[in-house]
Amino acid sequence: MAEHHPQSQQQFGGQQQQQQLQPRSHQVVKAATAVTAGGSLLVLSGLVLAGTVIALTIATPLFVIFSPVLVPAVITVGLIITGFLASGGFGVAAITVLSWIYRYVTGKHPPGADQLDQARHKLASKAREMKDKAEQFGQQHLTSGQQQSS
Repeated sequence: MAEHHPQSQQQFGGQQQQQQLQPRSHQVVKAATAVTAGGSLLVLSGLVLAGTVIALTIATPLFVIFSPVLVPAVITVGLIITGFLASGGFGVAAITVLSWIYRYVTGKHPPGADQLDQARHKLASKAREMKDKAEQFGQQHLTSGQQQSS
């Protein structure tokens, strides 16, 4: 810890020496440039704010007058755009699924075909197990029913 502390002081001292070695004219030019740039941006932001307030003052009565037309028009345009985007998305999804199914049926082994085959085999084995259990239950029910009637 003690070793790092003096080094950082030396580095900081080196930066101070470097700033002091620069001529005063360079420092004055840097400060003047910073003030000019900052002042220009400040004036520009004030002009933009004033323009925004003036535009809003002029546009507000127009928005109030035309709002019965503008609001439904914006809603309609939004719904139309949403419908077209949804339709396009569903179309792309349908084409993708149909091309995957075509590749699967023709034996080209698309991505995910192994998982589908494993799921099909699991379902088939579970269906066989359920069928066997149902047959066993039916046989037990028949034998117990015959024993009770005798």
